[in-house]
Amino acid sequence: MQYFSTNRRSPEVTFQEAVLRGQPDDKGLYLPASIPKLPAGFVGDLVERSNEQIAFDVIRPYIGGCISDEKLFSICEETVIFPFPLVPISDRISALELFHGPTLAFKDVGARFMSRCLRHLSPERNGKTIVIVATSGDTGGAVANGFQGVDGIEVVILYPKGRVSRVQELQLTTLGGNVTTLELQASFDECQTIAKRALADADLSGHASVTSANSINVARWLPQQFYYFFALKQWRSGPPVISIPSGNFGNLASGGLAKTSGLPIAYFVAACNANDAVPLFFETGKYQPKPSVSTLSNAMDVGDPSNFVRVLEIFGNNVAGLKDSMCAVSVSDKETAETMRYVHSNYGYVLDPHGAVAYKALSDYLEKYPGSNGIILETAHPVKFDSVEGIIGESVEMPESVSGLFSKPRSVTELKANYDAVKEIILDLAK
Repeated sequence: MQYFSTNRRSPEVTFQEAVLRGQPDDKGLYLPASIPKLPAGFVGDLVERSNEQIAFDVIRPYIGGCISDEKLFSICEETVIFPFPLVPISDRISALELFHGPTLAFKDVGARFMSRCLRHLSPERNGKTIVIVATSGDTGGAVANGFQGVDGIEVVILYPKGRVSRVQELQLTTLGGNVTTLELQASFDECQTIAKRALADADLSGHASVTSANSINVARWLPQQFYYFFALKQWRSGPPVISIPSGNFGNLASGGLAKTSGLPIAYFVAACNANDAVPLFFETGKYQPKPSVSTLSNAMDVGDPSNFVRVLEIFGNNVAGLKDSMCAVSVSDKETAETMRYVHSNYGYVLDPHGAVAYKALSDYLEKYPGSNGIILETAHPVKFDSVEGIIGESVEMPESVSGLFSKPRSVTELKANYDAVKEIILDLAK
């Protein structure tokens, strides 16, 4: 399997090269040159297969022999070691809970897969590997957890000051060791811009192997397909409509791969908050990124989603064809809170704000199509968000993995949104 750049000005590379580089030199994103088709009978046999076998079978064609089958299966086992239950909420909507991993967020899957791939692939490179990640909330904690203590790898996390929740911040700032956390006086989009600049900096690359752990990196992004296969394994109806809380659009792009490969998904709903560049694109046909605004669903506060270019490529860069497969809607904070209260009161289920955005968007869609049923991705545990208890009027049980963070010392450096200052810290880590 070869990978090409969406900007088409960089040469095609192998999976290994794509992982180690993170981003092409032309600042596009890597995409597989072809999308493998599922073997006949694969979908019908999902219920008979273990999650690790499903993960292995799905990801193997994308690896292109860069990792042995034995090692790849072991990586998949360690990646999907926790459960992914599909939980009915109402008679027409179920939630695929993706928050049962170590940092209580869907990004545990991609972070665990990537860390293990990088650990396996990096020894062939001389010197240190620097993993740079910009986070709007959950990515940084998952990456830090996945890479903590890995020899030869330094992790640099950039997060926007005042725009992550209390629990998210603790997960970002209490690890130390080979994890360096930088709190920037910036928006997420500015953090992401700095991360992308570092990846393209030839001077940095001369001192260390620099790569990304955002969904920019194919090893972080490709395994997000697994969710959809795990959902269909448990689904007992016709092809579902799947509503995805959408910020940087990595989950939607990976869902597009799964559907194109042959997984029976009826339709996607890209559920956005007030950061509505993509919903406006669906209305006007013009993509116009804009500065992000803060919302209850902070991990989706992205004004210029990187992965939307992958979505367009997967669906043929055809707006009409894109609309045949998905829609994109914007949900306000008021609607998000009302949905959380409604679902808790009527069904006894506690949604986090991101899941609530997905639920509202799916509920509105299903009203128009009474013969359809659907699934939302519940991407993070509600305890990770400060607003939940105040909205539903009830305390949320705190898992042990979270309560222990409050007694740990914090290790974080606050900086202005200055690339040179960030670069200096990275260069020091590369020594």
